[in-house]
Amino acid sequence: MARVVVDVMLKPEILDPAGQAVANALPTLGLTGVESVRIGKRVEIEFAGDADLDRAREIADKLLANPVIEDFTLHVEDGRA
Repeated sequence: MARVVVDVMLKPEILDPAGQAVANALPTLGLTGVESVRIGKRVEIEFAGDADLDRAREIADKLLANPVIEDFTLHVEDGRA
């Protein structure tokens, strides 16, 4: 079994209110020095057999990411701990 990880993030020009809320809360926890926070999502797709990056890209493009406001990256995850 092979796993492809899809990381979906808002495009840099899109405001991220959730990330901004986290960044604003950090100083109240005594955590300083963080300039900004962006929040995204990680999706793991497991394939029977070898990892199929073309199929994973198609899934991400058609279903997982909104191309108007989001970008995505793919990578094959090594199953070793």
